[in-house]
Amino acid sequence: MKKVFIYTLSTCPWCRKTKKFFNDKNIPFEFIDYDLADPEEQKKIWDEMTKYGASTAFPYVKIDGEVVVGYNPEKYEKLLKE
Repeated sequence: MKKVFIYTLSTCPWCRKTKKFFNDKNIPFEFIDYDLADPEEQKKIWDEMTKYGASTAFPYVKIDGEVVVGYNPEKYEKLLKE
């Protein structure tokens, strides 16, 4: 199974929809709520999000190293099947 990791905001409705998408499909994932992380962790997250020129919007989903920014279930499905 592919590894899924998500950076979210605790108050973001699209982030909640993203987590629900993976939960509903019984796909295990890990996540960190950026806004609840300590400043040091936030710096690490920010550096990672900007490292590859990706947008710094949430949710920020990594599926086996491929990044999807925003709620995009079609793209999630495609990456999970590849």
